[in-house]
Amino acid sequence: MKIAILSGTSGLVGMQLLHQLLQNPAYDYVLSVGRRKLSLKHGKLIQISGDMNMIKTWDLDSKLSEEDLGGENHQIRIALIENKAEIHGFCALGTTIKQAGSKEDFFKIDHDMVIEFAKWTRSLGTAKFLYVSSSGASSDSSIFYSQTKGKTEDDLKAIGFDFVGLFRPSLLLGNRSEFRLGEQLATIAMKPLVWLKLFKNIRPIYDYQVAKGMVRKALEQNSKSVEIISSGQLQDLSK
Repeated sequence: MKIAILSGTSGLVGMQLLHQLLQNPAYDYVLSVGRRKLSLKHGKLIQISGDMNMIKTWDLDSKLSEEDLGGENHQIRIALIENKAEIHGFCALGTTIKQAGSKEDFFKIDHDMVIEFAKWTRSLGTAKFLYVSSSGASSDSSIFYSQTKGKTEDDLKAIGFDFVGLFRPSLLLGNRSEFRLGEQLATIAMKPLVWLKLFKNIRPIYDYQVAKGMVRKALEQNSKSVEIISSGQLQDLSK
């Protein structure tokens, strides 16, 4: 049995990831983890909600049992208890400093919450963990956003997964639920690079391309324990 555990489904890439995982026959179940449930139903989808800041205290079997009114979750519960499932973790958690309200609160979401989610999935037996980072991520960066992403990458590497995929998309294109003036202006300025197919690593990339590339990489036989996938590589993977 192959199970995908995903967090960040309310975001741009997260929604596309959920769609790709549900449509991919390689995965038997998709567990969506978040603060609240989506208004979406699918035969493979199981939604688990709660306080993400307390995820390290969550008992997955208890939560699956709470949702198992008709016995639909029996197979996945047995597979997890008996360690008979191959688990892939996907993380698209993230915000902006403006949305978070401060650098401190931004760090709590883009670093602390990501790391706690990753550790929780590892405790369940997750073998591969795939994370949506950002172009320019580096713990040595003078830019706080890029520095935070870099620190998150560094700490993910230390958790002990068999494989960690760090995906660094450039400016994301897609239908966001909120308006971001800076990104809109950047999109207008850089979109010609997409049309002309120039500068793959810096030109904007669509949300669905990131999602397709992540799922494809998760299903590959990975030869490295850690791999950084650039925006240009993501575009190639999504073809």
